[in-house]
Amino acid sequence: MSRSKPIAVVSGVAVAAVLLGVVSYTATRPASPGAAGSSSLAEVSADPSAGVYAELEAYARRDASDKLALGRADAPVVLIEYADFKCGYCGKFARDTEPVLIEKYVDNGTLRIEWRNFPIFGEESEAVARASWAAGQQGRFWEFHRAAYAEGAKEKGFGKDRIAALAKEAGVPDAARFAKDSEGAAARAAVSADQEQAYSLGATSTPSFLINGRPIAGAQPLETFTETIEAAAKAAKAAKAAKASKTAEPTDGGTKPGPDSAR
Repeated sequence: MSRSKPIAVVSGVAVAAVLLGVVSYTATRPASPGAAGSSSLAEVSADPSAGVYAELEAYARRDASDKLALGRADAPVVLIEYADFKCGYCGKFARDTEPVLIEKYVDNGTLRIEWRNFPIFGEESEAVARASWAAGQQGRFWEFHRAAYAEGAKEKGFGKDRIAALAKEAGVPDAARFAKDSEGAAARAAVSADQEQAYSLGATSTPSFLINGRPIAGAQPLETFTETIEAAAKAAKAAKAAKASKTAEPTDGGTKPGPDSAR
């Protein structure tokens, strides 16, 4: 898993940052020399509420107009991914794990994936993050995402010409608009907002994830994600049922017997 220097946590999310740091990041290390991922740190227990924090769950935007999200805005489970296109482990997740999650959970309405640009490797990371946002403005974010994370893409770098080639490969229709948007103030602001959100939560590495308030760090095995998603879906179903049951309960004055009830 790739790492960057820690950033000071803003006071407004200090509790969430501490939780994320303690639960996830201090435990993250390579499973073995040369391993493709990091050790499992999301303890997926039988209790679907274990390791879940409301402070973190609130970061799901659930904005139906979000061009960097995939799946229903009202899906019971939201996976937020903080990632860098120059991160090798992010690419591994994008190629090996994410397509399975999309087919198994996004397509049936269980899961929503919300992308957050978290560039931590300098100017090229910043540039390709802005480019991904610009591709999204023309409805081609996920195609750009797939092209940028293709096997060997990272090794070619993300210079200006390479980014233009990726946009063409992704089918971005208006190249001139794409180039302008990539360097515009809106792209810079969007990327900065995502980046600062990740830092404020205590994220110091990529990829980092939140699944309905449960933090996961690193390109963990597929089973870690499937078990976490299914636990979150189970908890969401139970919470919905409990809410419906509470709503259906009669109020104090709703079922008083009428004057003829004893006859």
